[in-house]
Amino acid sequence: MNPLKPLHGALIPSKLDIFHKLSTADIEKSLAPGQPNCLKTRPDGTMLDGHHRVHVLRSRGVDVDQLPREVLRKA
Repeated sequence: MNPLKPLHGALIPSKLDIFHKLSTADIEKSLAPGQPNCLKTRPDGTMLDGHHRVHVLRSRGVDVDQLPREVLRKA
């Protein structure tokens, strides 16, 4: 599995505030494949959805590169 990398560097402080209030377990569950707004990446690890939640998990010392993800490939 490729390491996660951001598509862009812009993070919205108000979104970060919301996710910082959630437990680590709740954030991890929200990123799981099959959930609405799950962690979506390109095959190279570029994140398409989940940037803010991954940022919060990283700040908590979670090894986000091992998180399950939905990999989107171009048709």
